[in-house]
Parts: sequence; C-alpha cells; structure tokens
Amino acid sequence: MSNNQIPDFKIIIPARYASTRFPGKPLVDIAGKTMLQHAWECAKKSAASEIIIATDDDRIYQVAKQFGAKVCMTDNKHPTGTDRLGEVCGLYQWSDDDIVVNLQGDEPLTPAAILQQVAHNLSRHARAGMATLSTPILSIADVSNPNVVKVVTDKEGYALYFSRAPIPWNRDTPNVMDDQLVYAYQRHLGIYAYRVGFLRSYSTLKPCELERIEKLEQLRALYNGVAIHVAVAQALPGPGIDSPEDLVKIRDLLAG
Repeated sequence: MSNNQIPDFKIIIPARYASTRFPGKPLVDIAGKTMLQHAWECAKKSAASEIIIATDDDRIYQVAKQFGAKVCMTDNKHPTGTDRLGEVCGLYQWSDDDIVVNLQGDEPLTPAAILQQVAHNLSRHARAGMATLSTPILSIADVSNPNVVKVVTDKEGYALYFSRAPIPWNRDTPNVMDDQLVYAYQRHLGIYAYRVGFLRSYSTLKPCELERIEKLEQLRALYNGVAIHVAVAQALPGPGIDSPEDLVKIRDLLAG
C-alpha cells in the first residue's frame, strides 16, 4: 500500500442512552434527523468497509435500524467505550490486524477526511496499537482549560503523555503565549483508530492510577506500554454535544 492509499478500515459508533449529563442524547433531533443518524452519515462518507453502531439500548437499536444502519447490541456493563468496541470485534470475529475507527455518536459533524486520516496513520505505524489526532492550541485560555486535553509526543509522533494540565509547562513565563511557544501546545482530539488485537486485550488491563486521576482512558494504554501515534489533523471536527446547550449551538450552526 502506498503512503497516500487509504487502508481498509471499519468504523464503530458507540451509542448509549443512559448518559448522566444528557440522557437520550443519541436520539435528539437535529434538523430533522437524530444526532446518531448525522454521525452515521459522516461515517458513510469515509469509505469505511463496514460501519456498525454499538449500543446497549433497544430504543437506539430500533431507531438505527429504521434509518438503515447495521447495529450490534452489546453488554450494558462496559466501564468504557473502548471495552464496548472490543466486544463488537469479538462478536464479528475480526482479525487482530484489522483497523477500527471509533466515531463517537455525539460528534455529528466529523469530517470524513479525519476518519480516513486516523486509519491511515495507524496503518503506517506498525508498532502502534492505537492512533489519534491533535490540533495546535493557539489560546492561553485553552492551555489552562482542564476540559481541553493536551498531548505531548516524541520526535516520531508517538505520545509521551496526555493531560488536562498545561503540558509542556512553560517554567520561565507560565502565563505568556508567544510565537516561539505556540508550536509546543497540542490539543488532543477524541478520535481513535485501533488494531483489533489491542482492543481484544484492552479489557484485560486494569485501570491505572494515572487514568483515575486524569479521567483519560488512553493513559491505561500508555501505562501498559502500548504505543499511540499522534498526527496533526488535516481538518477540524465540528463541535461535539455534551449538554443541551451544545445542542442549541449545533442546531443554530446547521440552520445557518
């Protein structure tokens, strides 16, 4: 496969009904379609060989079937979305080398280009079990914002650490963002590609203290020696939906 050729990859869209902050979120209406259908239609534009919605709720299952999606019912006791993906891989008996992209059901405006990019990124880095994307941070407010996850990498693009804290820390002028320092801050985008072999093993790894403190499940992989490759995103994802207020913004954006 050439460096520019898109590899064969699959997409799983995990969708839960029982969100603590926004129950029923996947089924809210946005411009005449459910949020989940918008995410599925984003996935359809990506040339993925297979797209599966993974849920634990019959309401989501029925709605997804109605708009033509392939749906997999999964256990309702998975502690993370990554565990849910692992169950799907097992049920469909995919091979360890297959590549799976995780598209969140609350990301209804994700460009197909970055779904392809993250899969391509993983296929080009054989020692990585996961791949993800980042984008430069250009605001000192975002550097300090714990809801903006930061990532630092080595010279080959492999993740050294993810944190809600400002990393790297500017020792000399911690409250100054200048042209020489902008390059150092990268925002982690919550989109991942996985090798199926890694997904099979993930549920056997115990949560580590770093994961518990930061509330970032990718730290479990790093802690256990799994290489995560990070590339700068070729396009920016649209805003996600974590609250009813975010939903209003998305509706206004699409209406405009």
